[in-house]
Amino acid sequence: MTIEELRIRIDELDRQLVELLSERARAAQMIGHLKAATSLPVYEPNREKIIYANVRQANKGPLPDIELTHIYERIIDVMRSLQRNELASERNAQAAQAGAEPGHAAGGPVSEQQRPTQGNLGQAPETGNQK
Repeated sequence: MTIEELRIRIDELDRQLVELLSERARAAQMIGHLKAATSLPVYEPNREKIIYANVRQANKGPLPDIELTHIYERIIDVMRSLQRNELASERNAQAAQAGAEPGHAAGGPVSEQQRPTQGNLGQAPETGNQK
């Protein structure tokens, strides 16, 4: 294959990855809704460990396990952020229906850890990992 043919193949694979990541994001948003309804936390470290183990088990190379895990850490950070946004939207909607001030619904005020600041803007609150 030529470089151009390989680049065309990579572009095709990138489109497939975007489609799959979007599908994963939609599933994460639905989980966010369910977590809101059942008062479950967004951050579930045991679930993340299972995901990393599944990814490593499925890895046939050429990416080393540690590099694939790094990619998934970032994917999970983004999905967790989507879930947080879903929870915040639902709480704000509940607050609006109840006539309360947005951000102060049933879940209470936004904590300092959840509120983006200059110091934590690029970090995942649960892990301190860079987003």
